[in-house]
Amino acid sequence: MEDSGKVYNLADVMQVATDAGHIMLENGAEIFRVEETMERITRHFGVESGHFFVLSNGIITSGGTSYSNVEFIPFKGAQLEKVVEVNRLSREIESGQCTLGNARVRLAAIRAMKPKPFMEQTMASAIGSGAFCAIFGGSPLDCVASFMAGMILYAFVLAVCRSGLSKIVTNILGSMLATALCIVFYRMGFGDNPGNMIIGSIIPLIPGVPFTNGIRDLANEDYIAGSTRLTDALTVFFCIAAGVALTFLVDGRIENGIIVLDGMRTDAMTSVWPVQMAAAFLGTAGFAVLFGVPRDQYVPVGVCGMAGWTVYLLMTRLTGASVIEATFVATLAVVFVSRFMAVRRRCPVIVFQICGVFPLIPGAGIFWTAYWVVVKELGTAVTTGFTALGVTIAIVLGIIFVTSIPGRFFKIAARK
Repeated sequence: MEDSGKVYNLADVMQVATDAGHIMLENGAEIFRVEETMERITRHFGVESGHFFVLSNGIITSGGTSYSNVEFIPFKGAQLEKVVEVNRLSREIESGQCTLGNARVRLAAIRAMKPKPFMEQTMASAIGSGAFCAIFGGSPLDCVASFMAGMILYAFVLAVCRSGLSKIVTNILGSMLATALCIVFYRMGFGDNPGNMIIGSIIPLIPGVPFTNGIRDLANEDYIAGSTRLTDALTVFFCIAAGVALTFLVDGRIENGIIVLDGMRTDAMTSVWPVQMAAAFLGTAGFAVLFGVPRDQYVPVGVCGMAGWTVYLLMTRLTGASVIEATFVATLAVVFVSRFMAVRRRCPVIVFQICGVFPLIPGAGIFWTAYWVVVKELGTAVTTGFTALGVTIAIVLGIIFVTSIPGRFFKIAARK
């Protein structure tokens, strides 16, 4: 192994590549991107015999007949800023701007990067919840209630995560807390529609990273990892629905009757185009904070979310398209814009795509399915559930279709 006249130790090169892959995988990178980054690093340092098998929670590495390593890598929560930094480092290594020793130091610094401050995350959750409440038809008062519930919810989530509770328990308790807060606000007269309030407040729990990455892994024929991540996302969806249902049942027992909701309501003030577009921008940018997106990418990420939601509104309001049809076309728009932004901003596409597709994920469908089950309207629950499933499939197909387009198309478009 030799690069620019210097011979590198096989184990050192493989360890640096594995460390890079480890950081990316535990912070939300797709399987193919982890493998591509590791190959890029080893190839530059002259290791042609490196082989990597990346799973959703582990990396198996071998180099010739003298090196092998297996690492278990649990997903700790998305910090996409670390993915961006490792991706940038691998590009610098490939272009000869970083030595092996410097790469090791840089990786240690990236691993030590702190998540966004507590206050920044809780405020981002509050803004995202309030904005998404507006997107789904909430009144200004509903949005304020969702803002407050979203802020309290994420403070609770951050505290619970530090205590080491499992993801399942965290999501059930979190959805119960958000639902209970909104019910209390409504019973106090602070809010017009508890359905819209709850939908906005539970949005921070939606598993955007495993959901989107699972689809991208399937699109790249990583079926094991894709199925695992989608199963993880579906488990979280179920936990959220269970928490909502349990809270309604408890409230119904205490108040001698479950709150009667009559489906989605749309407030005339928040349904106008400027408010909807602004809400989509703010909501998407807010969740970019929760996913650890670099601060200089908040605005482009918000633009991706706004673009997708604008297309969705155009389809539903002006063409009479169904929710499923509109979601499919809007997903195409989000992924197109995300890939263009990725080339333009020299940043991994997941930074824009995961957040950009967020307004389209069927969070409202999860809530309404759980509610109709609780009030024993099983026919309506089945219909709502199948619609949510159809929306999910539309998102899957939209991502797969645009992901299959060769990257050179977007590189050419970005230069113009």
